[in-house]
Amino acid sequence: MNTKTQSILFVLLFTFCAIQAQEIDPEINATADKLEGKVIEWRRDFHQNPELSNREFETAKKIAKHLKGLGLEVTENVAKTGVVGVLKGDKPGKTVALRADIDALPVTERADVPFKSTVKATFLDTEVGVSHACGHDTHTAILMGVAEILTKYKDKINGTVKFIFQPAEEGPPPGEEGGAKLMIKEGVLKNPDVDAIFGLHINSGTEVGKIRYKPGGTMAAVERFVINVKGKQTHGSAPWTGVDPILISAKIIDGLQTIISRESPLVNEAAVITVGKITSGVRFNIIPESAEMIGTVRTLDPKMRELIIRRMTEMVPSIAKTYGGEATIDFQNNTSITYNDPDLVKKMLPTIQGIAGKENVILSKATTGGEDFSYFQEVVPGFYFFLGGKSPGSEKAAPHHTPDFYIDESGLKLGVKIMSQLTLDYLNAHR
Repeated sequence: MNTKTQSILFVLLFTFCAIQAQEIDPEINATADKLEGKVIEWRRDFHQNPELSNREFETAKKIAKHLKGLGLEVTENVAKTGVVGVLKGDKPGKTVALRADIDALPVTERADVPFKSTVKATFLDTEVGVSHACGHDTHTAILMGVAEILTKYKDKINGTVKFIFQPAEEGPPPGEEGGAKLMIKEGVLKNPDVDAIFGLHINSGTEVGKIRYKPGGTMAAVERFVINVKGKQTHGSAPWTGVDPILISAKIIDGLQTIISRESPLVNEAAVITVGKITSGVRFNIIPESAEMIGTVRTLDPKMRELIIRRMTEMVPSIAKTYGGEATIDFQNNTSITYNDPDLVKKMLPTIQGIAGKENVILSKATTGGEDFSYFQEVVPGFYFFLGGKSPGSEKAAPHHTPDFYIDESGLKLGVKIMSQLTLDYLNAHR
């Protein structure tokens, strides 16, 4: 067979696979329909019993029990409380990883649902309510459903599937490691080596039945920064006898915003600098000695990220010095840019369009929210998309990370179908 003939056959094979990818396997479709009630039941259990990052002990036990019951190879205590299940198909091939995050947030739930969370816990030395105010309970239940389906039809699998149930996506407690970065460090993408990874996120503002996606940068790199300002304490009636760290803090905040408005090429991508917390002083008539500011930087372009961090590092001590004080700034990276591999998106998009309907699959703009799924994507090609969770006809939905956050469970079944078929189609196209 000559080279030209081989090339023609390759094109025909790729075209055939693409056409096939637009149709859901009838058995997968029927099984997902039957499994819907169980997926919702799992979700409600996790919702009613949420656990904070790196403390997902009972959640992990339930996941591990389910995966073991399916006969999978199960590893527990990965990155502290993570669970990984491995399913080997009946035929050899590549390895696909599917990831769900399992942690909850220190948010007291107000949503009026019968399975509302009333859990309390300690977070940063403060008693808080705990709830799945970002929908990780739905991600966990969806992936458990996918595991059950693919295990049932392992004869359709050309290769291996890794089910990654990841703790601490919202960030580990101060002083601890955790999340995707620690899972990678402990070898979750090895033995066998993962060739591609898929993930989804429920979205309270997107209507049930719809999918949102974006090739390339889709969610922001997230930095946490801490600025410490040193002044000189004095009586509030005589500010000229001291150095006011509160005034300096205000000038720093004002100055930082000029980096966004005057130095960042916002026509390329969005960027944000936000100061979310300021701590200073104890009394109304005392100018304090120091102030602390904590905030975040969000970027979608690596060059802009480098520029913004460099300029913040230069600007903060300079502004403080101008007003007679001193200041330092320290950064902690929380996520990288969630980067959807364009080739992978192009190849797998027909699968999503075929299941959800082309009219329901929406090319979206990037968001300045962050996701530590990005760390997986730095190692292997990944595709991360958003699944609709808003009730049809409802006009407004509470944002994620808020007390009134609500998800319409009728959207979960679509997530199960897409993740199951994405896995099969990818492995069949790369056998």
